[in-house]
Amino acid sequence: MSVTRRDLFKIAGAAGVGAMISVPGFARAAKLEKTSVHIAVGGKALVYYLPLTIAEQLGYFKAEGLDAKISDFAGGSKALEAVVGGSADVCSGAFEHTILLQAKQQFFSTFVLQGRAPMMVFCASKKMGYKSPADFKGKKIGVTAPGSSTSMLVSFFLAKHGLKSSDVSFIGVGAGAGAISALRNGQIDAICNVDPVISTLETSGDVEIIVDTRTIKDTKEVFGGNMPAGCLYASLDFLAANPNTAQALSNAIVRADKWIQKASVDEIAKTVPAAYLLGQPDVYKASLKKSMEGLSPDGLVPPDGPKTSLAAQAAYLPHFDASKIDLSKIWTNAYAERSNQKYPNG
Repeated sequence: MSVTRRDLFKIAGAAGVGAMISVPGFARAAKLEKTSVHIAVGGKALVYYLPLTIAEQLGYFKAEGLDAKISDFAGGSKALEAVVGGSADVCSGAFEHTILLQAKQQFFSTFVLQGRAPMMVFCASKKMGYKSPADFKGKKIGVTAPGSSTSMLVSFFLAKHGLKSSDVSFIGVGAGAGAISALRNGQIDAICNVDPVISTLETSGDVEIIVDTRTIKDTKEVFGGNMPAGCLYASLDFLAANPNTAQALSNAIVRADKWIQKASVDEIAKTVPAAYLLGQPDVYKASLKKSMEGLSPDGLVPPDGPKTSLAAQAAYLPHFDASKIDLSKIWTNAYAERSNQKYPNG
């Protein structure tokens, strides 16, 4: 079946990207619409985004004919701004951002998954003397960046315990050594971050864990279902105009997902840039073990995940009308399914 670009846009407008990409023969051509792709990410060194780094380090993007430029920002909300503003093509970010964007009439879709659990951990400083959620009122909470997925988890936790986001102060501390220093120096009273930051603070005894979403079991206990996390997402316009390029990106990430599942923690630690280890390779390896279950094995979004994510946003966001969100437009497994067909063994 021959599909013209005009046909693709008609399909996209009529039924969203999910219907568009199910057309037989779609995205099978080898020619890429764009070979140079700019990816924005917030906290590239985090285990949350490990597949992105592995795809880069092992040359999977290049193998697909892509020249992938990756720009690292302080947090997911900053990376999101780059994509929405047009300075980047694709975001390596949190799944839930696609819901928040649609609420603002900006339509973006997840097309390949990196994490099937948030892998975020909310901790109180041991100096705080935490006894109950009420203790957080008036406290300074360190997050990668205000508005990022780390601040979302804190807001969700507060709402479950009768508090509002405005009851605390969110402080952007990034996702590396600066975040660790901020907690140890008393600049913040608590922190929500991802490994290896959390494992570093955990190992040194600086924090008490309040919420942990590094495993599927813990994630389901917190959110009530599967909660898709790190992913690649792009605007529906980008996906309609660049289907083969999006497929190539998906192929690279799925190969990375599969490589990670087979690799040892030693192999992973040797493959990522040395700076990711924060000078403590043993702690980094320990963090990999704790977060490994949360990484996606195949790039596929769990079918119940989008509803779980929507319910989480509705639980704490004021004036948020979940009934107006069309979940069919915020995710698709079509690209990742084809990637798995192409690379069944990674």
